Amino acid sequence: MLTIKRNLLLSLAATLSMAFTSAHAEDSSGCPKCAQWNISQQPFRIYGNTYYVGVHGLSSILITSPSGHILIDGDLAESAPKIVASIRTLGFRIEDVKLILNSHVHYDHAGGIAELHKLSGAAVAGSPFTAHALESGHSGKDDPQYEIAPPIQKVPGVQVLKDGQTVRVGPLALTAHFTPGHTPGGTTWTWQSCEKERCLNMVYADSLTAISADNFRFTDSPDYPTARQDFEKSFATLNSLPCDILLTPHPDVSDMWERLERRNKGDADAWVDTGACKRFSASSRENFAKRLATEGTRH
Repeated sequence: MLTIKRNLLLSLAATLSMAFTSAHAEDSSGCPKCAQWNISQQPFRIYGNTYYVGVHGLSSILITSPSGHILIDGDLAESAPKIVASIRTLGFRIEDVKLILNSHVHYDHAGGIAELHKLSGAAVAGSPFTAHALESGHSGKDDPQYEIAPPIQKVPGVQVLKDGQTVRVGPLALTAHFTPGHTPGGTTWTWQSCEKERCLNMVYADSLTAISADNFRFTDSPDYPTARQDFEKSFATLNSLPCDILLTPHPDVSDMWERLERRNKGDADAWVDTGACKRFSASSRENFAKRLATEGTRH
Protein backbone atom coordinates (compact mmCIF):
# COMPACT_ATOMS: atom_id res chain seq x y z
CA MET A 1 0.00 0.00 0.00
CA LEU A 2 2.83 2.39 0.92
CA THR A 3 4.51 1.65 -2.40
CA ILE A 4 1.29 2.40 -4.30
CA LYS A 5 0.81 5.68 -2.43
CA ARG A 6 4.42 6.60 -3.02
CA ASN A 7 4.07 5.92 -6.75
CA LEU A 8 0.87 7.96 -6.87
CA LEU A 9 2.61 10.88 -5.18
CA LEU A 10 5.56 10.68 -7.53
CA SER A 11 3.21 10.55 -10.50
CA LEU A 12 1.28 13.56 -9.21
CA ALA A 13 4.48 15.51 -8.61
CA ALA A 14 5.68 14.72 -12.11
CA THR A 15 2.35 15.82 -13.57
CA LEU A 16 2.43 19.10 -11.64
CA SER A 17 6.03 19.67 -12.67
CA MET A 18 5.17 19.14 -16.32
CA ALA A 19 2.16 21.47 -16.04
CA PHE A 20 4.30 24.17 -14.43
CA THR A 21 7.01 23.79 -17.05
CA SER A 22 4.45 23.95 -19.86
CA ALA A 23 2.77 27.04 -18.41
CA HIS A 24 6.12 28.73 -17.85
CA ALA A 25 7.17 28.02 -21.42
CA GLU A 26 3.85 29.37 -22.65
CA ASP A 27 4.30 32.59 -20.63
CA SER A 28 7.86 33.02 -21.88
CA SER A 29 6.87 32.58 -25.50
CA GLY A 30 4.17 35.24 -25.14
CA CYS A 31 6.84 37.84 -25.83
CA PRO A 32 9.80 36.14 -27.51
CA LYS A 33 11.67 39.45 -27.92
CA CYS A 34 11.17 40.81 -24.40
CA ALA A 35 14.26 39.25 -22.84
CA GLN A 36 16.43 40.59 -25.65
CA TRP A 37 14.79 44.02 -25.54
CA ASN A 38 15.23 44.23 -21.77
CA ILE A 39 19.00 43.70 -21.71
CA SER A 40 20.56 46.34 -19.46
CA GLN A 41 22.09 49.38 -21.13
CA GLN A 42 24.57 51.84 -19.63
CA PRO A 43 22.89 55.27 -19.76
CA PHE A 44 24.50 58.12 -21.67
CA ARG A 45 24.08 61.72 -22.74
CA ILE A 46 22.76 62.15 -26.27
CA TYR A 47 23.01 65.92 -26.51
CA GLY A 48 22.79 68.75 -23.99
CA ASN A 49 20.23 67.88 -21.34
CA THR A 50 18.86 64.86 -23.24
CA TYR A 51 19.87 61.40 -22.01
CA TYR A 52 19.20 57.77 -22.92
CA VAL A 53 18.02 55.84 -19.83
CA GLY A 54 16.20 52.93 -21.49
CA VAL A 55 17.13 49.31 -21.84
CA HIS A 56 19.10 48.14 -24.86
CA GLY A 57 16.15 47.35 -27.09
CA LEU A 58 13.64 49.98 -25.97
CA SER A 59 14.19 53.70 -25.59
CA SER A 60 13.41 55.81 -22.55
CA ILE A 61 14.51 59.42 -22.83
CA LEU A 62 15.24 61.77 -19.92
CA ILE A 63 15.27 65.54 -20.43
CA THR A 64 16.64 67.33 -17.38
CA SER A 65 16.51 70.74 -15.72
CA PRO A 66 17.23 72.19 -12.26
CA SER A 67 13.45 72.53 -11.80
CA GLY A 68 12.67 68.89 -12.55
CA HIS A 69 12.84 66.39 -15.38
CA ILE A 70 10.64 64.90 -18.10
CA LEU A 71 10.73 61.21 -19.01
CA ILE A 72 9.43 59.81 -22.31
CA ASP A 73 8.37 56.13 -22.35
CA GLY A 74 8.58 53.48 -19.65
CA ASP A 75 9.48 50.42 -21.76
CA LEU A 76 8.40 47.02 -20.36
CA ALA A 77 7.01 46.61 -16.84
CA GLU A 78 10.24 44.79 -15.90
CA SER A 79 12.29 47.66 -17.37
CA ALA A 80 11.19 50.16 -14.71
CA PRO A 81 13.89 49.26 -12.11
CA LYS A 82 16.55 49.48 -14.81
CA ILE A 83 15.33 52.91 -15.92
CA VAL A 84 15.42 54.11 -12.30
CA ALA A 85 18.95 52.73 -11.89
CA SER A 86 20.07 54.46 -15.09
CA ILE A 87 18.66 57.79 -13.93
CA ARG A 88 20.58 57.43 -10.65
CA THR A 89 23.76 56.37 -12.45
CA LEU A 90 23.67 59.69 -14.32
CA GLY A 91 23.45 61.57 -11.00
CA PHE A 92 19.73 62.37 -11.15
CA ARG A 93 16.82 61.21 -8.99
CA ILE A 94 13.62 59.47 -10.06
CA GLU A 95 11.85 61.66 -7.49
CA ASP A 96 12.77 64.73 -9.56
CA VAL A 97 10.95 63.44 -12.65
CA LYS A 98 7.88 65.70 -12.74
CA LEU A 99 6.21 64.55 -15.96
CA ILE A 100 6.04 61.21 -17.80
CA LEU A 101 5.05 61.12 -21.48
CA ASN A 102 4.49 58.30 -23.98
CA SER A 103 5.01 57.60 -27.67
CA HIS A 104 2.35 54.89 -27.95
CA VAL A 105 0.57 52.81 -25.38
CA HIS A 106 1.76 49.28 -26.12
CA TYR A 107 3.26 47.12 -23.37
CA ASP A 108 6.83 47.56 -24.67
CA HIS A 109 6.77 51.36 -24.38
CA ALA A 110 4.15 52.00 -21.69
CA GLY A 111 4.42 48.87 -19.55
CA GLY A 112 6.74 50.49 -17.00
CA ILE A 113 4.90 53.82 -16.71
CA ALA A 114 2.69 52.78 -13.77
CA GLU A 115 5.68 51.81 -11.63
CA LEU A 116 7.68 54.87 -12.67
CA HIS A 117 4.66 57.03 -11.84
CA LYS A 118 4.48 55.49 -8.35
CA LEU A 119 8.19 55.89 -7.67
CA SER A 120 8.42 59.47 -8.92
CA GLY A 121 5.03 60.93 -8.09
CA ALA A 122 5.20 62.53 -11.55
CA ALA A 123 2.20 63.61 -13.56
CA VAL A 124 1.46 61.46 -16.61
CA ALA A 125 0.09 62.96 -19.83
CA GLY A 126 -0.86 61.69 -23.28
CA SER A 127 -3.18 61.91 -26.25
CA PRO A 128 -6.88 61.10 -25.60
CA PHE A 129 -6.44 57.52 -26.86
CA THR A 130 -3.26 57.03 -24.83
CA ALA A 131 -4.74 58.55 -21.66
CA HIS A 132 -7.76 56.23 -21.84
CA ALA A 133 -5.61 53.16 -22.48
CA LEU A 134 -3.25 53.99 -19.60
CA GLU A 135 -6.13 54.48 -17.20
CA SER A 136 -7.98 51.32 -18.29
CA GLY A 137 -4.88 49.15 -18.69
CA HIS A 138 -5.61 48.22 -22.30
CA SER A 139 -6.27 49.80 -25.68
CA GLY A 140 -9.53 49.62 -27.61
CA LYS A 141 -10.55 47.65 -30.69
CA ASP A 142 -9.35 50.50 -32.90
CA ASP A 143 -5.77 49.57 -31.98
CA PRO A 144 -4.48 47.40 -34.86
CA GLN A 145 -2.73 45.21 -32.26
CA TYR A 146 -5.72 45.02 -29.89
CA GLU A 147 -6.05 41.24 -30.18
CA ILE A 148 -2.36 40.47 -29.70
CA ALA A 149 -1.02 43.13 -27.30
CA PRO A 150 -1.08 42.19 -23.61
CA PRO A 151 -2.59 44.57 -21.03
CA ILE A 152 -0.54 46.96 -18.92
CA GLN A 153 -0.81 48.11 -15.31
CA LYS A 154 -3.32 50.93 -14.91
CA VAL A 155 -2.20 54.54 -14.38
CA PRO A 156 -4.68 56.85 -12.62
CA GLY A 157 -5.37 60.49 -13.42
CA VAL A 158 -3.65 60.78 -16.81
CA GLN A 159 -3.78 64.32 -18.23
CA VAL A 160 -5.29 64.54 -21.71
CA LEU A 161 -3.32 66.56 -24.26
CA LYS A 162 -4.26 68.22 -27.54
CA ASP A 163 -2.41 67.92 -30.82
CA GLY A 164 0.26 70.63 -30.91
CA GLN A 165 0.11 71.28 -27.16
CA THR A 166 3.34 72.22 -25.39
CA VAL A 167 3.95 70.78 -21.93
CA ARG A 168 6.37 72.42 -19.51
CA VAL A 169 8.47 71.60 -16.47
CA GLY A 170 10.46 74.64 -15.40
CA PRO A 171 12.45 75.74 -18.47
CA LEU A 172 11.67 72.51 -20.35
CA ALA A 173 9.12 72.73 -23.17
CA LEU A 174 8.10 69.67 -25.21
CA THR A 175 5.49 69.76 -27.97
CA ALA A 176 3.12 66.90 -28.78
CA HIS A 177 2.57 66.10 -32.46
CA PHE A 178 -0.10 63.44 -32.88
CA THR A 179 1.20 60.85 -35.34
CA PRO A 180 -1.46 58.12 -35.34
CA GLY A 181 -1.52 54.92 -37.36
CA HIS A 182 0.58 52.42 -35.42
CA THR A 183 -1.98 53.20 -32.72
CA PRO A 184 -4.72 55.85 -32.94
CA GLY A 185 -2.99 57.79 -30.16
CA GLY A 186 0.62 57.74 -31.34
CA THR A 187 2.56 60.88 -30.44
CA THR A 188 5.85 62.34 -31.65
CA TRP A 189 7.62 64.70 -29.25
CA THR A 190 9.87 67.66 -30.13
CA TRP A 191 12.04 69.95 -28.02
CA GLN A 192 15.36 71.77 -28.11
CA SER A 193 18.51 70.78 -26.26
CA CYS A 194 21.52 73.07 -26.04
CA GLU A 195 25.26 72.80 -25.48
CA LYS A 196 26.63 76.25 -24.76
CA GLU A 197 25.20 78.47 -27.52
CA ARG A 198 24.31 75.67 -29.89
CA CYS A 199 20.70 74.46 -29.68
CA LEU A 200 19.44 71.53 -31.73
CA ASN A 201 15.95 70.34 -32.63
CA MET A 202 15.28 66.98 -31.01
CA VAL A 203 12.58 64.66 -32.42
CA TYR A 204 11.36 61.54 -30.66
CA ALA A 205 9.34 60.07 -33.51
CA ASP A 206 6.72 57.48 -32.69
CA SER A 207 6.63 54.15 -34.52
CA LEU A 208 5.10 54.31 -38.00
CA THR A 209 4.91 50.61 -38.80
CA ALA A 210 1.68 48.90 -39.90
CA ILE A 211 1.86 45.99 -37.47
CA SER A 212 -1.43 44.33 -36.59
CA ALA A 213 -3.35 41.24 -35.63
CA ASP A 214 -3.78 38.81 -38.52
CA ASN A 215 -7.37 39.76 -39.28
CA PHE A 216 -6.88 43.54 -39.17
CA ARG A 217 -6.95 45.54 -42.43
CA PHE A 218 -5.67 49.10 -42.62
CA THR A 219 -7.62 49.66 -45.83
CA ASP A 220 -11.11 49.11 -44.47
CA SER A 221 -11.16 48.35 -40.75
CA PRO A 222 -14.62 48.99 -39.24
CA ASP A 223 -12.95 49.56 -35.86
CA TYR A 224 -10.35 52.02 -37.18
CA PRO A 225 -11.80 53.44 -40.41
CA THR A 226 -9.37 56.39 -40.53
CA ALA A 227 -6.22 54.26 -40.24
CA ARG A 228 -5.05 54.97 -43.77
CA GLN A 229 -5.64 58.73 -43.53
CA ASP A 230 -3.99 58.79 -40.10
CA PHE A 231 -0.82 57.21 -41.44
CA GLU A 232 -0.70 59.71 -44.30
CA LYS A 233 -1.08 62.59 -41.84
CA SER A 234 1.73 61.18 -39.71
CA PHE A 235 4.11 60.79 -42.66
CA ALA A 236 3.48 64.42 -43.60
CA THR A 237 3.93 65.63 -40.02
CA LEU A 238 7.26 63.88 -39.58
CA ASN A 239 8.46 65.09 -42.96
CA SER A 240 7.78 68.72 -41.99
CA LEU A 241 9.33 68.85 -38.52
CA PRO A 242 12.58 70.74 -37.84
CA CYS A 243 14.85 67.80 -37.10
CA ASP A 244 18.52 67.79 -36.16
CA ILE A 245 18.54 64.62 -34.05
CA LEU A 246 16.08 61.76 -34.58
CA LEU A 247 15.28 59.37 -31.74
CA THR A 248 12.82 56.47 -31.87
CA PRO A 249 11.08 54.11 -29.39
CA HIS A 250 13.06 51.19 -30.81
CA PRO A 251 16.59 52.63 -30.79
CA ASP A 252 17.91 50.57 -33.68
CA VAL A 253 15.37 52.20 -36.02
CA SER A 254 17.28 55.50 -35.71
CA ASP A 255 20.72 53.83 -35.75
CA MET A 256 21.28 54.54 -32.06
CA TRP A 257 24.05 52.02 -31.48
CA GLU A 258 25.99 52.80 -34.65
CA ARG A 259 25.84 56.50 -33.79
CA LEU A 260 26.90 55.87 -30.20
CA GLU A 261 29.91 53.90 -31.42
CA ARG A 262 30.86 56.74 -33.77
CA ARG A 263 30.52 59.29 -30.99
CA ASN A 264 32.64 57.17 -28.65
CA LYS A 265 35.32 57.13 -31.35
CA GLY A 266 35.42 60.93 -31.43
CA ASP A 267 32.59 62.05 -33.75
CA ALA A 268 30.92 64.70 -31.57
CA ASP A 269 28.09 65.14 -34.09
CA ALA A 270 27.34 61.46 -34.60
CA TRP A 271 23.64 61.97 -33.86
CA VAL A 272 23.22 65.13 -35.91
CA ASP A 273 21.45 64.25 -39.16
CA THR A 274 19.09 66.89 -40.53
CA GLY A 275 17.72 64.51 -43.16
CA ALA A 276 16.91 61.63 -40.78
CA CYS A 277 13.25 62.54 -40.17
CA LYS A 278 12.53 62.93 -43.88
CA ARG A 279 14.16 59.58 -44.65
CA PHE A 280 12.25 57.92 -41.82
CA SER A 281 9.00 59.39 -43.16
CA ALA A 282 9.76 58.24 -46.71
CA SER A 283 10.75 54.69 -45.73
CA SER A 284 7.72 54.36 -43.46
CA ARG A 285 5.44 55.53 -46.27
CA GLU A 286 7.01 52.98 -48.64
CA ASN A 287 6.58 50.14 -46.14
CA PHE A 288 2.96 51.16 -45.53
CA ALA A 289 2.26 51.06 -49.26
CA LYS A 290 3.65 47.51 -49.36
CA ARG A 291 1.34 46.51 -46.52
CA LEU A 292 -1.68 47.99 -48.29
CA ALA A 293 -0.75 46.10 -51.45
CA THR A 294 -0.84 42.81 -49.55
CA GLU A 295 -4.29 43.65 -48.21
CA GLY A 296 -5.58 43.81 -51.76
CA THR A 297 -4.93 40.08 -52.02
CA ARG A 298 -6.30 39.19 -48.57
CA HIS A 299 -9.98 38.45 -47.96
